[in-house]
Amino acid sequence: MRAALVSHTTLELSTPVRAGAGDVTFALDEITERAVTAWAEEVARERPFSLLTEDSGWRHLGPGLRGGVRELEGFDHGGARIALDPIDGTRNVMADLRPAWTVVSFCDPGPAQPRLGDLTYGLVSEIPNTGAGRFRRVWAEAGAPCWMEQAPLSGAGALAPARRALSVDGDDRPDRGYFPFFRYDAALRPALAALEADFFRRLAEREGADLHHCFDDQWCCGAGQLVSLMLGTYRMLVDVRGLIGLRLGLPATTGHPYDVAGAILCARAAGCLVNDPSGAPLDFPIDCTTPLDIVAWTNRATAERLGPHLRAALDAARA
Repeated sequence: MRAALVSHTTLELSTPVRAGAGDVTFALDEITERAVTAWAEEVARERPFSLLTEDSGWRHLGPGLRGGVRELEGFDHGGARIALDPIDGTRNVMADLRPAWTVVSFCDPGPAQPRLGDLTYGLVSEIPNTGAGRFRRVWAEAGAPCWMEQAPLSGAGALAPARRALSVDGDDRPDRGYFPFFRYDAALRPALAALEADFFRRLAEREGADLHHCFDDQWCCGAGQLVSLMLGTYRMLVDVRGLIGLRLGLPATTGHPYDVAGAILCARAAGCLVNDPSGAPLDFPIDCTTPLDIVAWTNRATAERLGPHLRAALDAARA
């Protein structure tokens, strides 16, 4: 991916190729999809496994009877189930504006399509833009701590990777941080902006928030947003495009499970709360099509202090 960013123009990389199983496949996606397919065939010569990508959906592969690779009928083959988003944040990185992330969502063997609760490992690895000299990766196993490592890119220096456990702070402040409401669809922006304004009005009136220090960040990358939440840069994340679109009777471009499942496992391991708009814990099938609305908080204290104001604003927007 890095090589493609350096050797191709923005126009070349941003050319739409086709509609994939989960999103538009751009030329940059096509380059990475070929690499993923080559890797999958190499692995499948040795052992069976299932692989989900946004371009192809679920594929079930295993060793051929006479060498090579064959397609299997379903999940019940005794191998791992892996969802892979090679580039979450394609639009940003192919324009060389901001980094994207590769998201791996790993499940142990099982007889059926996995759900979020079946994840046993998550990995989120940064794809920096061409001006960067280092990258970050975050990973966690279910029931274990979350880890982050920063490492130099090849040829960018001799510093050893710096690894540390990633754990959120306990601060419940209502300002002095980033509090994004994700507004990707132009048609939904007025309604989302009204919801956002009502929420911050409530924070100012009832929590004494200084709204001059409640910052916004529109990053079209769910995994990157969740990493920002784990780091405490984001104090919350509200992505309710699907809910607002449904209320307005308008189509909405939403996040999907393959984008963020592994990142959600990491965020929860770091101490973040990642819920649905009602405040209930998220659960969903790992696929390319299920629309996701996410309300996430950097820690439980923030969720308990600010969550009631968001729910009140969502209820008022329904009226």
